[in-house]
Parts: sequence; C-alpha cells; structure tokens
Amino acid sequence: MRTYESIVILHPELAGDELTESVEKLKGLLEQQQAEILKVDNWGTKKLAYLVKKQARGTYVLMIYKAEADVIAEFERRLRIDETVLKFQTIYLEEGYVEPPAEAKAPEAAEQDEAEKKAADEEAQADA
Repeated sequence: MRTYESIVILHPELAGDELTESVEKLKGLLEQQQAEILKVDNWGTKKLAYLVKKQARGTYVLMIYKAEADVIAEFERRLRIDETVLKFQTIYLEEGYVEPPAEAKAPEAAEQDEAEKKAADEEAQADA
C-alpha cells in the first residue's frame, strides 16, 4: 500500500455537526475502500486566493492515509460529485508518513518561564 495526502477544501458554511459529518463521510469513503487512515487534521476556514465555485473562503481538511492506487481514482471521483467539496488535491508521499516529533520548548523559552515564575513568587512574597 502507498501513502497519500489529500487536502480537501470544503464549503465555508459547513460548521459544527455539519462539518464533522462531512469529514466523517470523507473518512468513510476511504474506509469503504480498505484504506488505512493515518491522520485527519482540520485546518479551519481560510480566505482563498481566488473565488472557487463563487466562494471566497473555504474550510481546509488534511487527510493522510495508506491505500492502493485504484482507491484514489474512486475517492477523487466521489469528491468531484460531492457538492460540499470546493476543491481537492491528492499527492503520493514517496517517503511515507512520519509523525512529526512533539514540539519541545526551546531552552530560552524554558528559562524565560522560570524567570517569570520567580518574579511572580517574589511579588507574592512582597505583598504578604
């Protein structure tokens, strides 16, 4: 199985349960085709560079999954049919998907946090 990444731009008026339902529908399309979903990330509503289907904004959803090549053709066919999908792009990840490491605090930021705590403690002692 190959690893793919799809970015789907959904209609901006989808919100709350409708948006969740639409994302679940997209996940269901892949799962029906025996694709293994690795990550689904909602990037939120953003302004588009140009009008797409008369819309100036769109909700971006990133999907990373493992699937066979024929699954992509069916997935994209269904995306074209779905009226809530404004635009989409699927790419093949040659290196596969690697989970990015958790962001550790930079040493300077940790030192700054310690200095702020120390200043707050000294201020609290001075007030007492």
